[in-house]
Amino acid sequence: MDKPARLENFPISFFAMVMGLAGLTISWGKAQSTLDIPVNLSAALAWFTLLVFGILLTFFLAKLIRFNQAVKNELNHPVKLNFFPAISISLILLSIAFRHINPSLSAGFWYVGALLHLLLTLYVMSCWIHHEKYEIQHINPAWFIPVVGNVLIPINGVHLGYIEVSWFFFSIGMLFWLVLLAIIFNRVIFHNPLPAKLMPTFFILIAPPAVGFIAYTALTGELDSAARLLYYSGLFLTLLLLTQVRRFARLQFFLSWWAYSFPLAAITIASFLMYEQTLINGFALLGWALLSILTLIVVFLLYKTALAISRHSICVPEG
Repeated sequence: MDKPARLENFPISFFAMVMGLAGLTISWGKAQSTLDIPVNLSAALAWFTLLVFGILLTFFLAKLIRFNQAVKNELNHPVKLNFFPAISISLILLSIAFRHINPSLSAGFWYVGALLHLLLTLYVMSCWIHHEKYEIQHINPAWFIPVVGNVLIPINGVHLGYIEVSWFFFSIGMLFWLVLLAIIFNRVIFHNPLPAKLMPTFFILIAPPAVGFIAYTALTGELDSAARLLYYSGLFLTLLLLTQVRRFARLQFFLSWWAYSFPLAAITIASFLMYEQTLINGFALLGWALLSILTLIVVFLLYKTALAISRHSICVPEG
């Protein structure tokens, strides 16, 4: 297949890769600061993640210029539509990753990411409200990405001094997390199972309560009952999905496998934060265990993605 055709089929879901790499970066940064680890691995990971983001954004913009209709088709697709906010979420995560490395760059990422994510949230929700073609089988946990991504914005917004703006975004994310959670469980319990390609998106269920916990503690500065409710909800969902590991291991590789990475990063960071708040060693051990799993998974996903690219099994027409 020639290069222009591959560019035309460049999937918007590729940006989930940046989310996973940024999650790993922030997880190592949290481990370093919490446990006083002398090795600054997170800085190297942050620059690598920024490089990957730059490469993917270049390809996407080239596709937007040369194959505008293909991008419009994705924007009208009931599943692919929800991955467009992964671009703004990548910027928000980069702002967190670069907070202590380059504060000016971090702030720039936050401003652009927050504004872009608000616009994308409004667009996606308008599509949901005024649709003519969505059916129950179209919904899956990837639908969390546009609205629940708002919960990430307060994590750095608080440090930049935008308290009320941070509460605004936090409120959007948590409200629609509960709405979508009910719809998604209705879909998976009472309707046909998710197709194999979308099965890894089940891990996205972990992210809203885990990220919500991190954002809530940043906003309130304390560990109260609501914070514990969020953390332990995320921890239970992590345990539930880890018991299904044999089912996930049998799946064929798709880019959707990157859905394993960021949610695991979120619960990893949340566990280290619980250790900071409680000084209970069990949370530190749990954080280390999750960080080890996360690191191995991201390395494996990088290998599988590189292999798929070399075999031209990514950026091909869907069949």
